[in-house]
Amino acid sequence: MKKAVHSLRRRWASAQGAVTATTLGAAAWWATAAHAVDSLPGGPQRNGLNFQPPASRMAEELHSLHWFMLALCAVIFVLVFGVMFYSILKHRKAAGHKAQELPEPLWVELGWTIVPLLIVIGMALPATRLVVAQKDTTNADLTIKVTGMQWKWGYDYIKGEGEGISVLQTLDPEHRRIADEGARGVKLDDYLLKVDNPLVVPVGKKVRVITTATDVIHAWMVPAFGIKQDAIPGFVRDNWFRAEKTGDYYGQCAELCGKEHAFMPIHVRVVTQEEYSAWVKEQLEIMAAKADDPNKVWTLTDLVARGASVYAANCAVCHQANGQGSGPFKPLDGSAIVTAQDHTEFLQIMLNGKGAMPAWRQLSDTELAAVMTYAKNSWSNNTERLIQPAEVMAAR
Repeated sequence: MKKAVHSLRRRWASAQGAVTATTLGAAAWWATAAHAVDSLPGGPQRNGLNFQPPASRMAEELHSLHWFMLALCAVIFVLVFGVMFYSILKHRKAAGHKAQELPEPLWVELGWTIVPLLIVIGMALPATRLVVAQKDTTNADLTIKVTGMQWKWGYDYIKGEGEGISVLQTLDPEHRRIADEGARGVKLDDYLLKVDNPLVVPVGKKVRVITTATDVIHAWMVPAFGIKQDAIPGFVRDNWFRAEKTGDYYGQCAELCGKEHAFMPIHVRVVTQEEYSAWVKEQLEIMAAKADDPNKVWTLTDLVARGASVYAANCAVCHQANGQGSGPFKPLDGSAIVTAQDHTEFLQIMLNGKGAMPAWRQLSDTELAAVMTYAKNSWSNNTERLIQPAEVMAAR
């Protein structure tokens, strides 16, 4: 008997030790995880239990609607379950109550039909008003076409100040490298949200956003503005926002769009009108400087140098800097298509895509010719062959 008691005590002590160690380990992990990064202004909040802080009137309205719906549902929950549990306890068999059939008066039938109908109407009216306001894209000060691509965003300013500007937005390569290596011990408040070219808009102006996509369904979402709009290939959808505060605001693609879905962030920079006008002037000057004559004949050295920057910005994320490819993305180093003397197949793949490879028509003729020439003459591909921009222009 004593041995049995001693054995039980030993097992109980072991169990207590295991529970304590597990609890301490979980607490340490939670403390580390909870404080790994700080809140990002305009983006995710540490230990946040609510929506991101609003930066537009529409987002504020969405927050108010959310709390109204939540409070209404909570009241309904308490009333319904309160009556149910009261009835169960008050009329239980142990208290001496006996089951009996009760008449169903007309007021009961009308009550459980009319009351839910009034509740639904009370919820539908403010929600409908807000949805109608979200779709009113008239009288916009600025119109921007947002194009979702695997896996980046294209922005074209098509109406208003800045008309003609085009920006391609991709994840910062350093963040992608950190993600590939596991991101252990890295503390970045904007982890996987840093991009190369933020979308710039003026504060207090109504911005109409027209969304579409080139390949699969994406979704352009910036929580601080209360905006989320699907980008569907072959369709054009629109929405709008008006940022009331200057600053940087972040979002992500909100539609599962492929293996790089997690690496498709959105960064919107809201600036004053004076800063926006200066940015527009600067961008137009940069575009004018980059405007290349597609009929210009380039040397091999110049094309390779130009192609290196194009490759680093657009291709290295999938095909890797060493050209060895990754997963469904085939290696470029040693590829028969890349090194072939006949450029036709290579050109068609670049312009129209193939398999996991997206189309790259958004790049200029010179950029496409440069990056293709770079691939033909990098790594072990020492072909000394080049593609002129005029060949790309003819193949479009």
